[in-house]
Amino acid sequence: MQKRITTPGPLHDEKGRLIETGYATELIKIYDRKRIAASKLRIKEWDYYLITSDCYALALTIADNGYMGLDSISLLEFEENGEHRHYAQHTYSQMSFFTLGKRHLPATSKEGISHTKGKGYEMTFENDGKRRRLYGYMDGFGGDTLLFDVTLRDEPKDSMVIVTPFQGKEKAFYYNQKINCMRAEGKVQWKGREYLFAPAHSFAVLDWGRGVWTYKNTWYWGSASGLYEGVPFGFNIGYGFGDTSAASENMLFYDGKAHKLSQVKFKIPQKDGKDDFMSPWRFTSDDGRFEMDFRPIIDRAALTDFKVLCSDQHQVFGYFTGTAVLDDGRKLEIRNLLGFAEKVFNKW
Repeated sequence: MQKRITTPGPLHDEKGRLIETGYATELIKIYDRKRIAASKLRIKEWDYYLITSDCYALALTIADNGYMGLDSISLLEFEENGEHRHYAQHTYSQMSFFTLGKRHLPATSKEGISHTKGKGYEMTFENDGKRRRLYGYMDGFGGDTLLFDVTLRDEPKDSMVIVTPFQGKEKAFYYNQKINCMRAEGKVQWKGREYLFAPAHSFAVLDWGRGVWTYKNTWYWGSASGLYEGVPFGFNIGYGFGDTSAASENMLFYDGKAHKLSQVKFKIPQKDGKDDFMSPWRFTSDDGRFEMDFRPIIDRAALTDFKVLCSDQHQVFGYFTGTAVLDDGRKLEIRNLLGFAEKVFNKW
């Protein structure tokens, strides 16, 4: 079942219950913190951008998770030239406590400003409704100052939007939008090098999340944006974000249009009873429309364990090869499309 939401209006009723669950291709429901029935300590809000080119990527996070805030920058390098291969990742994060919505992240992804700063860093995400500008700096990033200034344009008409409940938890919900295939232009400066993003071959995805989550969960998410025979193409796949019986978040994007998929399964290889993230993965769908092999090159792993609070993240970057079938039955033969797939366990 893939229930599509087509009626605009509030996300919650006056008692804090979701009015409707399912998927859409635009941010059709209005998010309002005042209608959330849960404590401010439990409300989680974030803006996450990933900008990729052929050889490197920049990931940016501003999050207000109620009892803690998180600001993070990642710079990834993946250069393949014949037998020469260089893969590296650098991530630096700053945490703050009891933000409780005081960061005032926008209630919509359509426009607004997300801003954060702390000792030795500052990040701003500006969106005037026509373009998005992401800029800021972080001192002490691998012993040097990292500067970034990137502008995103050509936002596709369609995106992945999902309203998800959590079974048995009336106050919990997840309202999420993923915007793939935005053109990126700008640069990162770090350690005397410029990492340039040119719109001809650089793309960005936005993960815009607002919700109240259950304490313990494991999610799976995968995404890619690029070109197929010169046409913008990307996808969003995932599960574990709550009760997705009304709709999954699996979707293809081709030339600005969304193509809804059913269920996609992540098949992570095992070794000695544990996930072997750096061996080849396999993705398969119950409707046969998404069949992919995945060759990992970097595991951006991060573990934070305070016992009561825990986050075990494996965001694995690599190359997708396989087939994707559009709504009209056209089969796209995908070859070495750069993207990522992740498995994240949280107690939060």
